[in-house]
Amino acid sequence: MVIDLDRWRDGDYTTKIEEWMELQKRMRIYELGSLPPFLLVFAGNIVPVDHRWNQHGLGGDNYRGLCRDLHPGPVSLLHWSGKGKPWARLDANRPCPLDALWAPYDLLQSPFALDS
Repeated sequence: MVIDLDRWRDGDYTTKIEEWMELQKRMRIYELGSLPPFLLVFAGNIVPVDHRWNQHGLGGDNYRGLCRDLHPGPVSLLHWSGKGKPWARLDANRPCPLDALWAPYDLLQSPFALDS
């Protein structure tokens, strides 16, 4: 997500998003994590970020848990969107191939545990 902070402040978007989050706390209105409040506030006034900048979907297929490959070409950000998080798959000793990119940043694992 890329945000124009001047427009964000002028639109008081923090307050608007927090109002949806408070409603969610009182009465569950959505099941999809942190994205719905943003979608509700911006109501379609969004544009996609080119996949060359944001490599999304590394969390795999939410239904079958399948691993995904990188998009072709260069990327700037690796995004494990979806249910499959690399730390959980590494801890369960069932990683996807690209989870190895996350492993060096896992502060709870010793670097030697990854060699086994």
